[in-house]
Amino acid sequence: MQLHKLSFLSWALIGLMFVGFSACDDDDDNNEPELQTVTQTAVADAQFSTLVTLLERVDLDVTLNNANGTFTVFAPTNQAFQDANIDPTMLNDDELAEILNYHVINGAEIASTDLIEGQTYAPSNALTGPGDNALSLLVERSGTDVTVNGTADVVAADVRATNGVIHAIDDVLMPLDIVGHASANSNLSALVGQVVRQDVPGNIPDVLTNTNPITVFAPLNSAFMDIEDTVNGLMPAQIATVLTYHVITGLNARSEGLSNGQVVPTANVGQSITVNKVGEDVSIEDSTMTPANVELPNIQATNGVIHVLDKVLIPSNL
Repeated sequence: MQLHKLSFLSWALIGLMFVGFSACDDDDDNNEPELQTVTQTAVADAQFSTLVTLLERVDLDVTLNNANGTFTVFAPTNQAFQDANIDPTMLNDDELAEILNYHVINGAEIASTDLIEGQTYAPSNALTGPGDNALSLLVERSGTDVTVNGTADVVAADVRATNGVIHAIDDVLMPLDIVGHASANSNLSALVGQVVRQDVPGNIPDVLTNTNPITVFAPLNSAFMDIEDTVNGLMPAQIATVLTYHVITGLNARSEGLSNGQVVPTANVGQSITVNKVGEDVSIEDSTMTPANVELPNIQATNGVIHVLDKVLIPSNL
């Protein structure tokens, strides 16, 4: 773009024009409601009265009233709380605070128009993952429709506040474990389908749900399609062998904690994977010495972390 310098006279004329326009705009602005903080905006909207009561219980209303903060809040309506059949009296303050903070993104004001088409992960204000890491939220945009964690629809987007933005949602977001996050992501449905197979030995769903901490390298649907004939020919015990090769127990291994050349034992006993890392790019080398690229790192769940791969890892004991 070419820039042009303006003379002093030109600037003066523009200044006079601006004053004139501003006078007109002031009349229009008087008809617009004055923006308030996130907390004040929620208090003023009757559909958020249940949310406000719960925020006040754990003092999160004070946080969201901070004029110097910047927040994106996915705010369940009263109906959302009613439909979720949640009894707050059965939750202690720490449990309630985790749930409420899971609806907040701290440090960013994200309008619906800022979202790219498809899936985006964002760190929530719930710092309750292993190692006090921020639990992840899956936000998905399809046209003008926005959903969170695959279950909550945004029913009123972009309610502006002085210190952020509110999106009203029709469901209460509960912090997700490894299985919950994998199930919420439609691009991981092939993996989930193999995990929940009744004929696969080893109680793999229980391992992924009850183990803490845990790291899972999760192949995309396209990765399973690439070896569809091979997968279809495997016996259930062999499926278990492949699945456990994608799991590391005892570690919440986020990408920033991985190092180049690191050899990591997997839940497939006796089988290890090797980490390749160049800058921020990470790939995983299996027994075939073929790298699988980490397409999306650090999906933080309550009991561990997921890294999305573009290839299925193959163990040597298959």
